[in-house]
Amino acid sequence: MAREIKFAEAVLEATDQCLAEDPSVYLMGLGVPDPKGVFGTTLGLQEKHGPRRVMDMPTSENAMTGVAVGSAIAGMRPIMVHQRVDFFLLAFDQIINHASKWHYMSAGKTRVPMVVRLIIGRGWGQGPQHSQSLESVFAHFPGLKVLMPATPGDAKGLLVAAVRDDNPVVFLEHRWLHGVFGPVPEEPYAVPIGKARIARPGTDVTLVAAGYMTLESLQAARMLEEDGVSAEVVDLRTLRPLDAGAVLASAEKTGRLVAVDNGWRSFGFGAEIVALAAEKLFGALKAAPARVSPPDVPIPSTWGLSNHYYPTAAHIADAALGMMGKKPRHRAARRADLDKPQDTPNKAFTGPF
Repeated sequence: MAREIKFAEAVLEATDQCLAEDPSVYLMGLGVPDPKGVFGTTLGLQEKHGPRRVMDMPTSENAMTGVAVGSAIAGMRPIMVHQRVDFFLLAFDQIINHASKWHYMSAGKTRVPMVVRLIIGRGWGQGPQHSQSLESVFAHFPGLKVLMPATPGDAKGLLVAAVRDDNPVVFLEHRWLHGVFGPVPEEPYAVPIGKARIARPGTDVTLVAAGYMTLESLQAARMLEEDGVSAEVVDLRTLRPLDAGAVLASAEKTGRLVAVDNGWRSFGFGAEIVALAAEKLFGALKAAPARVSPPDVPIPSTWGLSNHYYPTAAHIADAALGMMGKKPRHRAARRADLDKPQDTPNKAFTGPF
């Protein structure tokens, strides 16, 4: 029977093994040596590998990212950790104007092998400045690779692949995933970057998601099964490079497509998925493709508002039912729960999916 560990433990194990196998790898970030170890993903690493390779950093995001970029150009393989994606906006000059461009500007002679781990997503009333999902922003820029694992197995395998890659990689972790557990091999291994997976096969409608919304999509597929609808769930795993072939093959088979986005609706990766289907599969689609995403307003802090802000499996299922010509019903059933806080992880999303 395969060993099962938590998502956070998988990230920790991948980092530990990368540090052990390659002396050019080092880890830095706010709170890396702290007792909580960035949601448990860096615990014990400084004690094991030493303070010269595992270190805290000052609250100077732009400067320290510049250190990471420079050291990567010089031959190191830094892993930089930010506990919130929002803070990394202060380092955009370094990652966008420098890290993503050096390979191109040097005619392929310069490598920038660095990884930036960023925590995204909702949780615990952190509001508009501490819980954004900005994956579409990073995916917009050529020269960056953008990864969003949904399972512990992919978290380890994709992080190992990111550290070994010669390009700058943005590695996005939804904070609600750290407690999810699943099968993870003990030995180091790499999951191919740019390769989606079919998380659940189906024949009637395709649900395309990444990261935490893959779990909501799997839950929606189970709900749809009760309505006689077979949903296929495509877990992208990587936003850039995008596995367009996997998305198109699934959507062509089912004839229906729902893009499930963790970020805002306008100009998001969900819009990119819908545009891809419209351009390549217009004649094969049986219904107009749909997007499920949060509304285009800042993220609320209070649970009274956030309960109505975030899309759930019920919203995804109802979008699929609508394009099947069936009456949506799941959001109505969910209203009974909206008078209590929903801004904590779904306890059902803990085991393998």
